[in-house]
Amino acid sequence: MSIASSLTSATLCGASVFPKALACSSEFPINLPSPFESSKICLTSFPASRDLKKNATLNLTRNVGPVRCHAMQAGTRELKKFELSDVIEGKQFDREMLSAIFDVAREMEKIEKSSSQSEILKGYLMATLFYEPSTRTRLSFESAMKRLGGEVLTTENAREFSSAAKGETLEDTIRTVEGYSDIIVMRHFESGAARKAAATANIPVINAGDGPGEHPTQALLDVYTIQSEIGKLDGISVALVGDLANGRTVRSLAYLLAKFKDVKIYFVSPEIVKMKDDIKDYLTSSGVEWEESSDLMEVASKCDVVYQTRIQRERFGERLDLYEAARGKFIVDKDLLGVMQKKAIIMHPLPRLDEITADVDADPRAAYFRQAKNGLFIRMALLKLLLVGW
Repeated sequence: MSIASSLTSATLCGASVFPKALACSSEFPINLPSPFESSKICLTSFPASRDLKKNATLNLTRNVGPVRCHAMQAGTRELKKFELSDVIEGKQFDREMLSAIFDVAREMEKIEKSSSQSEILKGYLMATLFYEPSTRTRLSFESAMKRLGGEVLTTENAREFSSAAKGETLEDTIRTVEGYSDIIVMRHFESGAARKAAATANIPVINAGDGPGEHPTQALLDVYTIQSEIGKLDGISVALVGDLANGRTVRSLAYLLAKFKDVKIYFVSPEIVKMKDDIKDYLTSSGVEWEESSDLMEVASKCDVVYQTRIQRERFGERLDLYEAARGKFIVDKDLLGVMQKKAIIMHPLPRLDEITADVDADPRAAYFRQAKNGLFIRMALLKLLLVGW
């Protein structure tokens, strides 16, 4: 008996959605026993190419080949496919998508505060591949997955404690790990590594930071924080401070801020770690006003957001003399608080060293720990959207 004669409709979910499979063959009996009597069966093909990351409708008169199956309760709402197969860079998002993601993140806040356990991602496995150190990003992704009912496969230091130490290529690692999981969250020391992983994988890949390249999920939570704290995204002034040459967070944030109207960005950094020209050119081409300054006091007095970053010693290699020359130039302290606007906020992607003094923490304008918490909600939203849709 063919699938077509057993079922009147089904959905091919593509590689961007890999539901937990029930053991099944390519055929089903017409009379499905309990508990499947009133359930809809979803059929998911094993992908043969990158194109299968896009959801499609299955024509049951065709030969569909190998399938994975899972049961969905009858009467559940059809979910609309998320527009992205992977999350790699800030330029992927437009205003409409950002607004929609933030709406989902607010729903995730409600789930996190609820006493009941969500099962939105029950049966899904997330693999975290981190080739560089992380606290907030890795733990917030793992917490996000578990709070939605999913499970986690994790490697904390893949650069040393995975087959990468034996010389395995990134492509081979990705092809292996995708066989064990439904989504990969990766941090890598090389710029462009996330794009390479996404081009290899048949399941969604999320860039959790690729060297000095980008950190798109950090930028999403940053913009979400600004909207939550300031109440708007159009017409704001933002100071990006610190290591702008090596800071992937400020690069991704600049891309997202360019989506909004009448935004002005100030770049405040030591000469050796100035913002790179590609970001400046992008902002100019997008009609975003920007200005470089060496006077943090003056800039802070004008801004709605002071976004501080640390000078990244790990990016200087053996040139520690250059690192020492760059660090300690721009500090957020009580004196800076004195010139800031009353409704302005201080943000930081963390970890911090000495670029924000500890006595700033008690000021209500210090938003960096609230910012870190928002990472949980944004990452819950992204996992939900990439795995099951809107």
